[in-house]
Amino acid sequence: MARGIIAVLSIALTVFALADCVQTEDEKVRGLPKWAWIVLIVLIPWVGPITWLFVGKERSSGTGRQQRKGPTAPDEDPDFLRQLDEDIRRERRERREQDGDEA
Repeated sequence: MARGIIAVLSIALTVFALADCVQTEDEKVRGLPKWAWIVLIVLIPWVGPITWLFVGKERSSGTGRQQRKGPTAPDEDPDFLRQLDEDIRRERRERREQDGDEA
């Protein structure tokens, strides 16, 4: 039973590391070329996948999410907010002018 669990864990770790390696951009691969990492992950159980996960890839710092440059939402974009404010003021001015013409 224990051997079965160890075998399943080894296969799962290998599949995870292999998928991570294949999906990683070439610029973020460290140490070896990507093809060498793939060979290492597949041919050396436990050591290959664990080495890939700790050494083979540049990891982003922080929460693991990619850092964006610039605003992440419209309400954080100063240009959008400025334009929105100008639009609201223009609409109010036009509405006041229309109300003044009707009276």
